Amino acid sequence: MTASAFRALHHDRAPGDPLVLPGPWDAASAQVFADAGFPALATPSAGIAASLGYEDGRTPPDEMFAAVARIVRAVSVPVSADVEGGYGLAPRELVGRLLEAGVVGCNLEDSEGHATLKDPQRHADWLAEVRAEAGDALFINARVDTFVVGSGDPADAVQRARRYVAAGADCVYPILAPLEVLPVLREGIAGPLNMAAGPNRESVAALGRQGATRITFGPGMQRYAMGAIGDLAAGLRG
Repeated sequence: MTASAFRALHHDRAPGDPLVLPGPWDAASAQVFADAGFPALATPSAGIAASLGYEDGRTPPDEMFAAVARIVRAVSVPVSADVEGGYGLAPRELVGRLLEAGVVGCNLEDSEGHATLKDPQRHADWLAEVRAEAGDALFINARVDTFVVGSGDPADAVQRARRYVAAGADCVYPILAPLEVLPVLREGIAGPLNMAAGPNRESVAALGRQGATRITFGPGMQRYAMGAIGDLAAGLRG
């Protein structure tokens, strides 16, 4: 599937029927999700970091791109990759690395070091450069970190999102936005809206009812799996 076909999955969706994209952290988990029938996958940077033995945000870029490429090779469905803030790469190099890994899309966040929000216009200008380099070959999901390291003000999230859409982002992702502000975000933001769910049907359904277009899970699935393995280990020890 091309980026254009992946992009089409985000449009003309029925109300309450969001695109659900599981988050594989390695090739084996990607195969499980693909075999379950999901049309596409979206890697979480934190989940991959944990699988490689790093803290979130500490994965060396070469290792992240290599891990993403292994996931892409393991499945026949398209994969979008969370590449954090782009690892300081120039837009041309970043796009080249993503296409070399075989992905059809990417997440790009607007905070630095998981601590400080970037200037929204400067970030929008950078996204526009990424879009110009990628053309239609990549689906750009612009993460808005207002609710992670910013003020938590929905108005700020909406204004940032509008700048990023104008710069060429295909979708915006106000990560960790509370469910109760989702209607405000939905009203103020044109185009697809990505929200993060817990790894359960109830969380997905609630976000879909409030207007989410696309559902991802961050590292939630990897952590759920590790919890299950922890229970297994405790049972074996017992």
